[in-house]
Order: sequence, then structure tokens, then C-alpha cells
Amino acid sequence: MVAGSVAGAPVGGGPQGSGAMTTLMTGRSTFGGNKRRRTTSTGSSMTEAQEGKIKLAFFVAIVGVVLTVLGVGTEFWVELAPPKSFYNNQTCLTAHYGLWKGCTKTLWVSDIDPERESCGPAKLPGESNCTYFKFFTTGENAVMFQKTTENNLNMAAAMLALFSLFLMVMGAICITMSLSKEIIFFLKPASVCFILSGVLVLLSLVVFHQSVLAFLASDHTIPLHHELAWSVSCLGCAGAVLIMGGILFVLLALPYSPWQRCLPQKDSSS
Repeated sequence: MVAGSVAGAPVGGGPQGSGAMTTLMTGRSTFGGNKRRRTTSTGSSMTEAQEGKIKLAFFVAIVGVVLTVLGVGTEFWVELAPPKSFYNNQTCLTAHYGLWKGCTKTLWVSDIDPERESCGPAKLPGESNCTYFKFFTTGENAVMFQKTTENNLNMAAAMLALFSLFLMVMGAICITMSLSKEIIFFLKPASVCFILSGVLVLLSLVVFHQSVLAFLASDHTIPLHHELAWSVSCLGCAGAVLIMGGILFVLLALPYSPWQRCLPQKDSSS
């Protein structure tokens, strides 16, 4: 009888064990499926279409970051040029500077366009001399063409640009976490970071332009012609692209499609 019960255990236990295992696996898959549906319905996860849109918006923001780095790292923010006949008839002096350093360049008058009254542009071949500004270290003002730079405004423009770069890094980290964890919530702080960084970039341009005007007004001995150079163009485009990228992240973070709310689909029967 004991042997019968022992012998009968595998006979009755086999189907029962396999059925219990099947029920357990079915329960796990059902539990996981319900959890996945709950997560998707609350908007904290993303679909493949949403992931593609986020990557596209992230590419737009990356373009703005690259333009910002290019503009901040170069010294072609403004070009300064006296009349080409101010010094002598053979050479003339031009200058250009940015946030960190300034350069003076000696050009041959024969290379300049005859219709141009001032020396330049700075892209012409000539002997160049560049130095870093000292108001970031020792507080000394830079002097060019007997004019003195306004170090407070220059430092403010530089700090705004650096803080905008910090916000771009934080926004990129949020987007990376959103894509890796598949959580849409991180799009909201990323959008705030990119929009604020774009505003700070544009504000840095405004402050820098005020510093240029203060620099020109510091001395009127040498007449100078000034024009904003291509680094400023890069930063202006970067600010607009960053703000646009932040707005795209705001739209992607919404729990509904704004196009369906603004342009509802008409019923086929009507």
C-alpha cells in the first residue's frame, strides 16, 4: 500500500505539476501584460513611433548644441576696422574678438576691395596676433585701437553662454534617460533645459552687443567701423534651434496629440 501510493505519486503528480507550471507561467505573462498596458495608458512609457519622434527632436537639439559650441569657442564675434588710409598707404590694421580672446591682423591695402572704405575683412591673408583676455584671471581690461573693453559686460556674456551649455548637457542627459528607460516624463525637464539654454544664448548676444557699444564709446580718437561676424550668426541660429527643439519636446510630452485636438477628424457619416 505504501508502495502503491509511492508508485502512484508520479502518475498523478506529473500532469498536476505541469498544469501548475502552465498556470504559473500564464499568470506571469498576464500580470506582465496588464502591467505593460497600465504603464502605457498612464503615459509614462513610449511606443516605437514616439521613440522615433523623440530621436528626431533630439537631433534638432543636437544641431543647436553644435552651433553653440562652435560660436562660443571661436573669436569672430565682432570685427573692428579703421579707415584703410588711417595708418599709411601700404598696410592697415583690423581686429576681431569674441568671448575669450582678441586678434589683430595687419593687411595689405592692395588686397582690399577698392570700393571698401575700411580695412578688412579679417579673412584676408596677413600677419595675425592673438591674445587671451585677462579680465577672467587678473581683471585687466583689454585695449585695442586705444579703446578699452567693458570687462563686466564681457564676463556677463561669457557666463550666460557657459550656463546655457550646462543646461544643454542636462537636457541631453534627460533625453538619454528617457530613451534608455522608455519613460516620457524626462521629456518635460529636458524641454525646460533646452528652451532656457536657447533664451540664454540669445541673451548672451544682446549683452555682448552692449559691451561692443561700450567699447566703441570709450574713446573717439580712432574712428572704427564694426560689424558682427559669423560666430554671432552661429549663436543666433543655435538659440532659435534650441528653443524649437524644446518646444518639440513639450509637444511630445503631452498626453494627447495637439493636432487631433486642433484638427479633429470628421466622422465619415457626416
